[in-house]
Amino acid sequence: MNIGVISLGCAKNQVDTQTMMGYLRSAGYTFTGEPSEADILIVNTCGFITSAKEESIDAIFEMAQYKQVGRCRLLVVTGCLSERYRKELTEEMPEVDLFLGVREYEKLPRLIADKLNLPCSPIGKPERLLVTPPYRAYLRIGDGCNNRCAYCAIPLIRGDLQSTPMEQLVDEAKALAGMGVTELSVIAQDTSGYGKDLYGEPRLIPLLRELNRVDGLRWVRLLYTYPDTVTPALLDTLAEGEKLVPYLDMPLQHCNDAILKRMHRRGSKAHIQSVLDHIRKNYPDFTLRTTMMVGFPGETDAQFEELMQFLRDYPFDRVGAFAFSPEEGTAAEALPDQIADEVKEARLAALMEQQQAISKERNERWIGRELTMLVEETGMDGTYGRTIREAPDADGTVCVAPSYRHEPGQYLTIRLTGADPYDMIGECL
Repeated sequence: MNIGVISLGCAKNQVDTQTMMGYLRSAGYTFTGEPSEADILIVNTCGFITSAKEESIDAIFEMAQYKQVGRCRLLVVTGCLSERYRKELTEEMPEVDLFLGVREYEKLPRLIADKLNLPCSPIGKPERLLVTPPYRAYLRIGDGCNNRCAYCAIPLIRGDLQSTPMEQLVDEAKALAGMGVTELSVIAQDTSGYGKDLYGEPRLIPLLRELNRVDGLRWVRLLYTYPDTVTPALLDTLAEGEKLVPYLDMPLQHCNDAILKRMHRRGSKAHIQSVLDHIRKNYPDFTLRTTMMVGFPGETDAQFEELMQFLRDYPFDRVGAFAFSPEEGTAAEALPDQIADEVKEARLAALMEQQQAISKERNERWIGRELTMLVEETGMDGTYGRTIREAPDADGTVCVAPSYRHEPGQYLTIRLTGADPYDMIGECL
């Protein structure tokens, strides 16, 4: 029986999808990329922000049509939106046959079998079914979050931090390497807080050292660090590990201390500056990525300009930015001094316009230098890939002259010859 799966949202949700598909494959199901050919359709949803909820709802209704025009016998909705709004969705979407939350994927084969009156043999915990390219994968080291940022709904959906034991993670990394994965991206809602719930203190550094020893891996990239637990020791570990990529993803949201406090963000502007000063002094070739929020309730023109000046004084290679959106159930939803939408959008546009110039200048520093590129795609107009400076699914690409001798997953030595704000041009050596 064929199953079609639509996976929405972040990389952490993508890992959930792969885990779910592993259970289903072990139960004997096959998969199709054509919804019209699926007997069962599953939408793994995101419920983080309003636009993600709308995308999830649109996808559910789109898949529901295949119960009339396709062969779909069962429509299943899983993930964050289902976890948070299961009662409301059950009442408003009779087209959906089954709703599951974020930690119920192992139940899915049995629930499907019950709904369709099919046999279901007991299964153990299977390997993830990778739907990313076979040479790269995400390693989720924990779920949930102990941070209670005023704007964020993640703890409402996924609860407190639940770190995965280190031995289990190392075994998973070895299994992924055995499947041909050479690039591993370490993710969680808060990676630098890893282990506090299990070991009483952060244990990310020992974990990274263990991953650095896994045979077969070539690049290990760390994403989603929380600023107040980014320390010189962590930065030194990233710089010194043979396979650890000198790439820091540290979502800041803002730099003004009053706004950070209002956001319920731990840490301070001074700590952030100390981290960036340590990198600037000791590791000038680190690639820096962050996320910023504009228009948080109460943000003044002066505080926004402070953020803009901060990004000029401490330039990042990559910046993702978004305008504040009041999410249902969060503390920020009820805050006074909400900012008008047109002001938020104007600030967002100004920040991104400034950042384009900064990113282009940061990229131009690398022209003439030789790096290793991981090939991802080859076409008539070029061979595309990424270096250690580009994270998958988030950053730009590098293009070299087209060559069908190069296959996805292959590593090439290139020289960078051109740059724009997001992408680079190179030549194969």
